[in-house]
Amino acid sequence: MEEEILTNHRQYLERKALYQSLGYDVDQERSFILKNSQPIKGRILEAGTGKGHFTLELAKAGYKLTTFDISETEQHFARLNLRYLGLESQVDFRVENGESLSFADKSFDVILSVNTLHHLANPYQVIDEFLRVLAWKGKLVISDFTKTGMELMDKVHASEGGKHEVGKTGLSDIERYLQNKGFATKKSASKYQEVLIASHQPA
Repeated sequence: MEEEILTNHRQYLERKALYQSLGYDVDQERSFILKNSQPIKGRILEAGTGKGHFTLELAKAGYKLTTFDISETEQHFARLNLRYLGLESQVDFRVENGESLSFADKSFDVILSVNTLHHLANPYQVIDEFLRVLAWKGKLVISDFTKTGMELMDKVHASEGGKHEVGKTGLSDIERYLQNKGFATKKSASKYQEVLIASHQPA
């Protein structure tokens, strides 16, 4: 297990270095998202764990949270990354389908989703599930790549012999959807990341 943890962390650092070589600083961008998501308090849910980049950022900042991903493999890698830094105990890892979550209504005060939206086959169904499990005075934070960020991710995937699949629904579409449901919204952006915050209270 120790060897697996070390190997996984080395691969994690190699991927970060690849992003950095193309101009995307993972730590800087996650810090930007975290800063613009404040305040973060209460029961926290991260939607779409992936390799755990943002999970790690939240844990390093001292938060305890629940995080889910549809991929058990991704959850395993994310867990190893947190275990490497001794932060695994702060996170409850779950394998869940965002279109049909097992959590009870109004279970979370803050829901954060980073760079997951463009992967979703049925984004509005997922958003409706987020709203179902979000407390009335809670806050939904969704971040995804800007146009420049998407172009950079295309280069990353191309350099690895793959293709970056992107859905048709963007953050602006989700913003309009949430506004039509009575949510107040606020947006901020860096060169590579856009952050949308939605709440029933003025954002």
